[in-house]
Amino acid sequence: MTTLPAVAPLLERMAADLAALMRCGDADRVAMIGVHTGGLWVAEHLHRALGLSTELGSLDIGFYRDDFNRVGMKSQVRPTRVPFEVDERCVILVDDVLHSGRTVRAALNEIFDYGRPAAVRLAVLVDRGGRELPIAADVVGTRLTPDAGRRIKLRGPDPLELILEKRAP
Repeated sequence: MTTLPAVAPLLERMAADLAALMRCGDADRVAMIGVHTGGLWVAEHLHRALGLSTELGSLDIGFYRDDFNRVGMKSQVRPTRVPFEVDERCVILVDDVLHSGRTVRAALNEIFDYGRPAAVRLAVLVDRGGRELPIAADVVGTRLTPDAGRRIKLRGPDPLELILEKRAP
């Protein structure tokens, strides 16, 4: 396994970019949600760095995946927690790696089940390209394109580290 860029500087850049994005709105109306598991780890760091007053939320998008009928239930389902009113908030959705866009689509569906946000902004640690859906991140830590047959994975929670793995056949 090859080690990729250090995560800490990427998180610092993401926090700065998010802070600039938030300046144009009411900071009390901003809320953050991390996608289990890696996205939540990233969100915990960003939430602290930004000093958000709204409690951090978390999503397990397992039931919202468009391949649920094909792959079935994952062995580990974690609870979704949205400890704030979604209506009229600017929600920052955080994930670790953006690839096809299908995880983000599932997360958006789940968020809208909780209400109608004023806006949703997407922050990802790594954008690896290869989109299957028209989804783009507002804030990106880094852009990486792994070789065919490899995937980028965030290992954590402490310390956070990006690694390359062989894809399962």
